[in-house]
Amino acid sequence: MRYNIATGVKHVKTKTQKTLIGLTALTFPAVIALSGGVASAAVGYSLFGDATIVSGGNPGNAVQMISSTTNPYGGVDYTDATGFTFNNLTNLGTDYKITAGDCGGGSPRFQVNIGGHNVFVYIGPFPSFTGCTLNTWVSTGNLTTSPDARFDTSQYAGGNFYSTYAQAEALLGTQTVTGVQLVTDSGWAVAGGNQTVLADNTQINTTTYTYEVPQPQNKNDCKNGGWMDLARANGSTFKNQGDCVSYTNTGR
Repeated sequence: MRYNIATGVKHVKTKTQKTLIGLTALTFPAVIALSGGVASAAVGYSLFGDATIVSGGNPGNAVQMISSTTNPYGGVDYTDATGFTFNNLTNLGTDYKITAGDCGGGSPRFQVNIGGHNVFVYIGPFPSFTGCTLNTWVSTGNLTTSPDARFDTSQYAGGNFYSTYAQAEALLGTQTVTGVQLVTDSGWAVAGGNQTVLADNTQINTTTYTYEVPQPQNKNDCKNGGWMDLARANGSTFKNQGDCVSYTNTGR
């Protein structure tokens, strides 16, 4: 299954378009393309597809990612998780809860971008990555220390569909990571055609993402480009400084 996912813009002073390309070995042939912008953003990550910040996290907020016939994918692009080599990816994991559907079809998963391709890191019970318990928070633990063959390196010469982290590190260890995403995109593969996943406390190396979106407290927070690193309580972003200032006056 081939994906062409444009995750939109990183909300910093200069907005930069990022395009991510994935290839899933566990799924059935289809093509998904997104050429729009992000659904919402905050410092350190941006959301794409059908992904939103919701309450009901573990604790606090969580990111909700939905794959359905209407919106085939949703996910998180960790915009500050770049610039280190793969052998310096020493911590990767998340808390997750399936609220509709199941794990399956290669989703949910992490994607680690290296050299224009992806290492897929499958989430869910090993070895089938299916059979998740509904409505229960589960921790993946640190996937880089797991002995399970969860790392799909098949996009690279000499890679395999199922590798341990040690095997993936031996293949790609000195290459630079250019991005990391968490993706849900297999609604087609689960009962009911809807795969809904919550994620919280996502860890990439020393950073933990809790999805508690920073909000402007007053109009001064919106000035000098500050509006680009802030969001409303529901995770949606601001169009410009005036939109942010209006929110501080009336929207809260």
